[in-house]
Amino acid sequence: MTAIAAAGRRYLPRGWGDLLRQLGIWFGFLLAYQVARGFADRSPAKAFDDGLRVIGFEQRVSSTLWELTFQRVANSSRLLETTTSWTYWLSEFGVLGIALGWVYLRRHEHFARFRNAILLANVFGLVGYVLAPTAPPRMFSDFGFVDTLSSLPALNHGSGLVELASNPYAAMPSLHAADALIAGVVLAFVTRRWYVKLLWALWPAWVWFSVIATANHFWLDVVAGIGVAMLAGAVVYRPPLRRALARARA
Repeated sequence: MTAIAAAGRRYLPRGWGDLLRQLGIWFGFLLAYQVARGFADRSPAKAFDDGLRVIGFEQRVSSTLWELTFQRVANSSRLLETTTSWTYWLSEFGVLGIALGWVYLRRHEHFARFRNAILLANVFGLVGYVLAPTAPPRMFSDFGFVDTLSSLPALNHGSGLVELASNPYAAMPSLHAADALIAGVVLAFVTRRWYVKLLWALWPAWVWFSVIATANHFWLDVVAGIGVAMLAGAVVYRPPLRRALARARA
């Protein structure tokens, strides 16, 4: 126990107690997500109606479904198709979790606002899922959409693990898009090497392409996700930005 406590004092910014508190926050959010998923799952008919409304809106605006173009680009290469599929799965949990963990350990002064922005964006998303559950493009095969994740045996939408953990009607807004934007901006700001900054700056656009190309989100879902991220960022980062502007004017 003494060695464990010493390791906490050496490697953790605020010790084991704060780390356990942060984990409690995230597990609490996961519980809230499952509750919201339960509400959304009760109205699949509404989810499909809302998905058809999104399709109708996009067809009126642009006379085409750009998601199908994205899919054709991704499906033109086996490597690109596989990469976009894995990006869809890893961006929301794996990459985001690593980003949060790295900022917590190495740039702890930026962690609280980063965490709060992600949580607030996800809360906005959960409200949207409850009020307007929306079926994703992959559920509308009659329009030509293909579920590219079906090529991943362990992680396709029909596997037991995915069905247990995911919300099948969580298309609008795209939290993949929102979280990627927040993580990309924050990590581009707090990292030091120029090429790492560049990679993080490009990360949101790659995630946006991937979630559309895999038929998991409409482009309108991505736009809504970007709006959610900007709203959450404005709420969380407004005070420090105002102080910075005040100092600049002074």
